[in-house]
Amino acid sequence: MVVVLRKGATPAERAQIARMLMNPPAIENPRPVRSVVGEVFCVPTAAMRPGVRAQLDRHPAVARLVPISTSYQLASKALSAVKTRVKVGEAVFGGGDPVIIAGPCSVEDEDQIFEAARVARGAGAHLLRGGAFKPRTSPYSFQGLGMPGLEMLARAGAAAGLPIVTEVMEPGLVGAVAALADVLQIGARNMQNYPLLRAAGRSGRPILLKRGPAATIEEWLLAAEYILAEGNPNVILCERGIRGFDTQTRNVLDLNCVPLLASLTHLPVLVDPSHATGIRDLVLPMGVAAIAAGADGLIVEMHPRPDEALSDGEQSIDPATLRRLVRQARVVRAALRESASLPLDDGAAGPLVSPDEVIEGVEV
Repeated sequence: MVVVLRKGATPAERAQIARMLMNPPAIENPRPVRSVVGEVFCVPTAAMRPGVRAQLDRHPAVARLVPISTSYQLASKALSAVKTRVKVGEAVFGGGDPVIIAGPCSVEDEDQIFEAARVARGAGAHLLRGGAFKPRTSPYSFQGLGMPGLEMLARAGAAAGLPIVTEVMEPGLVGAVAALADVLQIGARNMQNYPLLRAAGRSGRPILLKRGPAATIEEWLLAAEYILAEGNPNVILCERGIRGFDTQTRNVLDLNCVPLLASLTHLPVLVDPSHATGIRDLVLPMGVAAIAAGADGLIVEMHPRPDEALSDGEQSIDPATLRRLVRQARVVRAALRESASLPLDDGAAGPLVSPDEVIEGVEV
């Protein structure tokens, strides 16, 4: 149950509602949080006593009560049927046009990241990505340049006129990273790092939340709920592949989740075909497929010289492929918009022909 407050509710009214929810305790330490529909209190439906619900219904500061059956409430489409739009620079996630984030897996040096930023901007990307803190499976792999790398990324983004996206790995670094980055990324391995989710939610920055490699949709949305519950409505989900049994690709790209999420949540959804496939030749076709499935944008690894990359070179595309990807993503979205505006088939094209009839009509 979500208790939506009226605009202009006074501090005294908020405190009164909090006391109503505390006695008996429906939730621990109830407090209003900012959401896409205004200030709200979230209460587990099972914990809401009928008497309290009746009191809230009559309270002058309560605009409405929204019953929500899912364990995630602020992320639920039942709360808001309108897709959340997250504006970063000139880009709007969830605004209809595909947003493209591109850049190298890791910031390697100043020349590399400045060149990558120029290429990304020239290809039509909207944001620059780059890792300064790298969570690597092996402790012997390149771990990133840390804060010096982040400072390089920020300077490169500013020079190219692109906002930057980078990963933050621990709660203690959120403040420092948020001071330089426009969007904070929570990586797949940290999707259920709850102290990090809470700290990121309090940062005031939009959060790009990647799906864990073995996470269910519900677990992913509940991770988003941790961020939303801190009063940060600017959450962008990112599908980056889930673990499968076939070793031909790095992961399995779950494009089912894109239209499914559109029915479950108001949050915008990106797809990362680089990590999902692990193969650079698959990034373009699967990126285009993601846009066709309804994704609000893509985040891809692009390196000026992929074969020289210090990390993830095998799944990094080159500048020419990025240009093709941006162009094709726009064409596909435009085609979908045009087809959606066409009238339904009224049968004017004639009756359907069965495959057997087609085969019989072919002269050999």
